[in-house]
Amino acid sequence: MYTETIKTVLIQNNVPVTTPQAERLSRYLTELLETNQTMNLTAIRDPEEAILKHLADCGICAAAIPPKADLLDVGSGAGLPAFPFAILRPDIKVTALDSTGKKADFIAETAKKLELPNLRAICRRAEDLAKDRSYRERYTAVSARAVARMNVLSELCLPFLKVGGVFLAMKSRLADEELAEALSGIGTLGGKPRETRRFSLVGGEEEAERCLILVDKRAHTPPQFPRVYTRIAAKPL
Repeated sequence: MYTETIKTVLIQNNVPVTTPQAERLSRYLTELLETNQTMNLTAIRDPEEAILKHLADCGICAAAIPPKADLLDVGSGAGLPAFPFAILRPDIKVTALDSTGKKADFIAETAKKLELPNLRAICRRAEDLAKDRSYRERYTAVSARAVARMNVLSELCLPFLKVGGVFLAMKSRLADEELAEALSGIGTLGGKPRETRRFSLVGGEEEAERCLILVDKRAHTPPQFPRVYTRIAAKPL
């Protein structure tokens, strides 16, 4: 339904995309917008706006994922960026993590419909799952989009990363402010900021500024982290 528009918008934003990939993204978008009528998955209801602000945004960031990465998407919600990552980067494995059962079910069911073997979903709280040895410091990449401020997000995400892995924090134009207040905590958790990539989405009525913060995992996260969420939120590192 939206295949040609998706191809046009992604190519305008320098995102490589094949016709089969655009078709899968179109099917995902159709499922998202239809399900959104009965479940609150996204505030964006216009298909063209969703193509730009969801699919193109995630598509640009997909280029930063290391080859053949095992990626955990924390707070995946409607499956963003999990679906665009899995579709546009078939070389990687994506696990979408969300604490809401209905959202995790939507991701799992839609991945099955789209025949995406490299995408699965888990319903758990990040701060609980990170204490599980099967998941702690297992992933080569971790992503998060519109979940929390950087000083909270880092404690939820960095414990999942292997040393040598990369954390991709998808942020708005206020990224510098968020990163500044999170620097000390990132170091405590074993991370070190590598770079902040800035870009603007092309094709909308207004210029949409975005930032991608890349944080490298340089050392093991101390075992006391992450703390319970109430403590993380009340007193970020």
